[in-house]
Amino acid sequence: MKRTVCLAQDPRADELLATDMFALLLGMMLDQQIPMEKAFKGPRDIADRMGGLDVHRIAEADAEEFAAVVARKPAVHRFPGSMAKRLQELARYLVEHYDGRPEGIWADGDGEEVLKRLKALPGFGEQKARIFLALLGKQFGVQPDGWREAAGHYGEEGATRSVADVVDSASLDAVRAFKKAAKAVGAPG
Repeated sequence: MKRTVCLAQDPRADELLATDMFALLLGMMLDQQIPMEKAFKGPRDIADRMGGLDVHRIAEADAEEFAAVVARKPAVHRFPGSMAKRLQELARYLVEHYDGRPEGIWADGDGEEVLKRLKALPGFGEQKARIFLALLGKQFGVQPDGWREAAGHYGEEGATRSVADVVDSASLDAVRAFKKAAKAVGAPG
């Protein structure tokens, strides 16, 4: 069965996210200070500009050349230089610790252990790690024991609070409404 996701709200970008866990991690990294759809479209844009998406190639790329790929108009992120560095740090970490295979992060262990590994990723703090764990559990079938508890509120069934809950344009609108309401009262997403 072919998995579908609707994170980028763009069929080509979403197809890449559904089939390439490195692309999914890059999208999650990019998901800050820009609209979610743009963030998750970023891996497809990088793949198009580099003739494919390869964790080793990004890890080994010349920093200035990779930054130019990310900055090429339209830029992948509103802060292309700093984001290019973060993306390369993530790629290098994956190569060093998981032989370039993101699936190694969640291949074994319970929800707390997987969360710990996600938090160890460059650029992944507590909240981003919990959201990504919820995304894995809700949309990718990665459900180690205790994953919902480890993901916190993001793991709740029926929630509409993060990218983990976006499955179509209506759920994207619901997540945006939740975030807007949370921001209005000063609560975290």
